[in-house]
Amino acid sequence: MIRVLVADDHAVVRAGIVALLSAEPGIEVVGEAVDGVQAVELALALLPDLVVMDVRMPHLTGDAATARIRERTDTVRVLVLTTYESDASILSAIEAGASGYLLKAAPADELIAGVRSVAAGEVALSPAIAAQLVARMREPAPAVLTPRETEVLRLVADGLSNRAIGERLFLGESTVKTHLLRTFEKLGVNDRTRAVTLAMQRGLL
Repeated sequence: MIRVLVADDHAVVRAGIVALLSAEPGIEVVGEAVDGVQAVELALALLPDLVVMDVRMPHLTGDAATARIRERTDTVRVLVLTTYESDASILSAIEAGASGYLLKAAPADELIAGVRSVAAGEVALSPAIAAQLVARMREPAPAVLTPRETEVLRLVADGLSNRAIGERLFLGESTVKTHLLRTFEKLGVNDRTRAVTLAMQRGLL
């Protein structure tokens, strides 16, 4: 028997999840939490096999509640069930220790399968979430400029020429140009203006 705690601040949604899980053979709902604080308290008191956790809840977010539960017990797993599918929400939940991330719009059988998978020690991700994570992993690593490259680009932003930058930093003009070319390559640009603009957008300057 898989013992489940359901944590969601919306009564109607919570009741729907409880009804769905309770009707499934081999799954028992042992408690309901209306906010993150209660989710932590009940998880530690009841020690269910897993918590079906909403993300946005009063008093304590689902991510924070997940982290507290995982810090205090390694037997209670967490399956996040939410309407939010942004990269930040997904990564935050996973970093907090969640073993699964499903969307409330998912079919009922997907939720049931997710509960069984997480209870068995596996990871459960909705297809849309899995695709997002794969796409994110395939993104090129963010550019990292060396302190000198940053210094040179900052002076470019101030309107200085290569010669003036060299005089300011006691570098040869060719050395300044080399630093800029490396910076252009890292940022994927071909000119000084675009380099400065992109570096500012990415918080590098």
